[in-house]
Amino acid sequence: MRLDKFICDCTGKTRTEVKKNIKQHRVSVNGEVMLKSDIKIDEYADKVYLDKAELIYRKYIYLMLNKPGGVVSATYDNKYKTVVDLLSEEYRHFEPFPVGRLDIDTEGLLILTNDGDLAHKLISPKYKVYKKYYAKLEKAFSDSYKKAFEEGVVIDGYKTLPAIFESISENEVYLSIYEGKFHQVKRMFEAVGNKVVFLKRISFGNVELDDTLLAGEMRELTASELKALGGKV
Repeated sequence: MRLDKFICDCTGKTRTEVKKNIKQHRVSVNGEVMLKSDIKIDEYADKVYLDKAELIYRKYIYLMLNKPGGVVSATYDNKYKTVVDLLSEEYRHFEPFPVGRLDIDTEGLLILTNDGDLAHKLISPKYKVYKKYYAKLEKAFSDSYKKAFEEGVVIDGYKTLPAIFESISENEVYLSIYEGKFHQVKRMFEAVGNKVVFLKRISFGNVELDDTLLAGEMRELTASELKALGGKV
């Protein structure tokens, strides 16, 4: 990899800024100050420093966001703020995207990454990665919901795949699904004669939403969380 590209990828700096830093003798590789920006380096083996800070190359980034309401799960929208708009500068240059979608008024756990292979595994029904939601309902739920959701309910001519229903109180429940049709959780409850008035995703696979994250805050996944999702640590 070219030295200037490596530094851009590690820092988010522009190519022009990096070339300037190199001309200022601020960059060294394996202890030797570099004067050219186009030299090739081994991004995993060589030791690259900008000033006194070692730069560690990462190809992928994995983030946990506590998505707030009013924000869309997209990389761009000409009307609403997107989850990508919430990213800090240190993560923007990785160009992460949301894994799956949460409705604009749905809150909770959303994973962002630039690892397309892992994203596919997490959202494809083939891999049966459950997403667990907390739902507050307009009316008290019926005992028939459990069987209905386990067997699948019909929404717009499509029968949903088996889901896991758990009760909390008379109008508060958990629902876990491993597919992601448009407005699926809301439409499943509508199919059995109820309505979701508040919805929050609380886990994705074996990873739970960090309850220390305020709405709109994010952090990188830990090594154990990434491993639990099937990612490479």
